[in-house]
Amino acid sequence: MTGAGAAETFDPLRPRLIRVAYRMLGSIADAEDVVQDTFLRWLATDRAAVREPEAFLRRVVTRLCLDQLKSARARREHYVGEWLPEPIVEDAPIEDVTLPLLIALDRLSPLERAAFLLHDVFGLGFDEVAQSIDRDPAACRQLATRARDHVRAERPRYPVEKTHGLELAAAFFSASRSGDMEGLQAMLAQDVAVYSDGGGKRPAGIKPIRGIVDVMKLQRSLARFYAGGPSVLVGYGFVNGLPGFITREADAMLQTTALLLDEGRILAMYVMRNPDKLTHLEGARTH
Repeated sequence: MTGAGAAETFDPLRPRLIRVAYRMLGSIADAEDVVQDTFLRWLATDRAAVREPEAFLRRVVTRLCLDQLKSARARREHYVGEWLPEPIVEDAPIEDVTLPLLIALDRLSPLERAAFLLHDVFGLGFDEVAQSIDRDPAACRQLATRARDHVRAERPRYPVEKTHGLELAAAFFSASRSGDMEGLQAMLAQDVAVYSDGGGKRPAGIKPIRGIVDVMKLQRSLARFYAGGPSVLVGYGFVNGLPGFITREADAMLQTTALLLDEGRILAMYVMRNPDKLTHLEGARTH
């Protein structure tokens, strides 16, 4: 098979492989690098001997991701403030791995994360999971079970209806930027929390802010700031499966806000401000 033939087999699988890598790593750039490295290895492989290219390539991606996760955990120890995964903004909700679940997965060991994602999210049997992470099927089953116990509370419970989710995101944006604190408070759950990631490069909370009293103090402070430096809406969409929006802030930098809903109220807000995690959204337009 020529290089062109290798690409002909690989390119249709690339989006699925990036999806696997992103859910493993939480970084779009790292996922794309892993998949490109996988393609280079595919070029050097005796492809005529590979009976199932997708399964083979998924195993390569998984093993490369496991290597990346080991170094990522070391880097994370020095990360400034709260860590959130890079935002993917789409025009419809996804239900397999939402933002809270991605955060929960980050607390697992690399092998637990791989076993859970490959089996519970991508639907692979434990025999194939075993080949992907170089463990026997029984060990993979145990890894997935442990992971499932840790992330159970973060699995999506109720699908977010698209129109309702975007309507609530629009109402939140309007109230928070116009200073309508009464309207804003009516949208929030009593135990609401705010998580923000500035990566040490833009102002953001070092720790989550929890409870409606402290969250409203923050919102009133931000409302005064927005009055002097307008926040410009780029568009609405679903940020890692949660309704939200992209804005351009007074410092001319992008920001994403994602809203976790529970029984019609906002249970959590996830705000990405780290510019390194937002470059892929430059020029983005959502619905």
